[in-house]
Amino acid sequence: MDEVVIWEKKFNRWIAVVSIVIPVVVAMLFGYKIPNAKPLSFLPPIYASINGATAVLLIFAVWAIKNGKRTLHQRTMTTCIVLSLLFLIMYVAYHMTSESTKFGGEGIIKYVYYFILITHIVLSIAVIPLVLRTYAKGYLKDFEGHRKWAKFTFPIWLYVAVTGVVVYLMISPYYAY
Repeated sequence: MDEVVIWEKKFNRWIAVVSIVIPVVVAMLFGYKIPNAKPLSFLPPIYASINGATAVLLIFAVWAIKNGKRTLHQRTMTTCIVLSLLFLIMYVAYHMTSESTKFGGEGIIKYVYYFILITHIVLSIAVIPLVLRTYAKGYLKDFEGHRKWAKFTFPIWLYVAVTGVVVYLMISPYYAY
């Protein structure tokens, strides 16, 4: 059996595990409040900015690869994954120390907000295995497979990053500081 195939099978097992474990752990931690913890109310603008930076870097990474800058593309994509992990850590830390903020808008804007929020959450879960599979394909130098996966992964990941900023901007007037 080809060594690349063996590695891909190993990666696929880890991708499956991570893609299940992350949403489950986040959901469990989201419901847990650290007793007597000082609210980390400074985090939402930081993790919203991380989402914005991720969106910009995703677009930059596409530009890099389309201009033959493979190493720059690889480094940028690795940075996007690191930023996504930082976002996740900060997001969970905030929700473990702070009460959830209710959206205060009314009328059509309320439905727009919840549509964006729900699609953001669902796609943020769905994008985990897509990102990991796409990254693994590139890491294993299966560039044809990487390109095929990236055609689906990129727009979903970009949507998640951009809507993360939009959700923050829409709910930020209702934060209790």
